[in-house]
Amino acid sequence: QGEFLVEISGTTVTITCPLDDEGIQWDPSGRRGDTEERKFIIRDHDSTPANLSCSLGKKKRKLYLNARVCANCEELDALTVAGIIAADLLITLGVLILVYYFSRGRKGRASAGGDSRPRGPKMQRPPPVPNPDYEPIRKGQREVYAGLEPRGF
Repeated sequence: QGEFLVEISGTTVTITCPLDDEGIQWDPSGRRGDTEERKFIIRDHDSTPANLSCSLGKKKRKLYLNARVCANCEELDALTVAGIIAADLLITLGVLILVYYFSRGRKGRASAGGDSRPRGPKMQRPPPVPNPDYEPIRKGQREVYAGLEPRGF
């Protein structure tokens, strides 16, 4: 009635049969492993899929095992992962606060290079155009531009 319990540690896979009584027969379909009561232990599993079944009399349970294992993996519990994430968020928040305070202090200071003119109130008129050929057309001065006629292409 229950489910298989699969535990993975390094390259060792331990499967616990859901049937409760003693005398469970395992059919590993070509897999080699040790049996201990309700458990079937595969040492040095190579991550290839396998069909396993355990039976007790007429009751039979089947399992398709597709477990990925590695020899040098580290197991982390939920508390360690939560600690790593919390530490990362605190460090990021600290860097943001430092950047904010250092950039905030520079707003009132004038920059050392570049524009050294004092900044006064805004002028009402824009500065004069350097080249008179580009001055805007004013009333009464159309003769300057009278020689420009549209040309056909």
